[in-house]
Amino acid sequence: MKALIEYIAKSLVDSPDEVQVNEVEHEYSTVLELKVTKDDVGKVIGKQGRTAQAMYAVLSAASVKAKKRTILKILE
Repeated sequence: MKALIEYIAKSLVDSPDEVQVNEVEHEYSTVLELKVTKDDVGKVIGKQGRTAQAMYAVLSAASVKAKKRTILKILE
């Protein structure tokens, strides 16, 4: 899952070297923290949040297949 989100984010932003994805394991879920530069946050979120919603949908589909709950947080 981490590699999937990292690949999508790197293809969207102007500074792909600055993209970081941290994986935090919790008891019942996994949290993926996506960190991009301040200038690239808008590109990752998209107009009216459409790009972020698409990333959530892809992550949700992959999570169901892996039988694990995964949450995505977008950080600056």
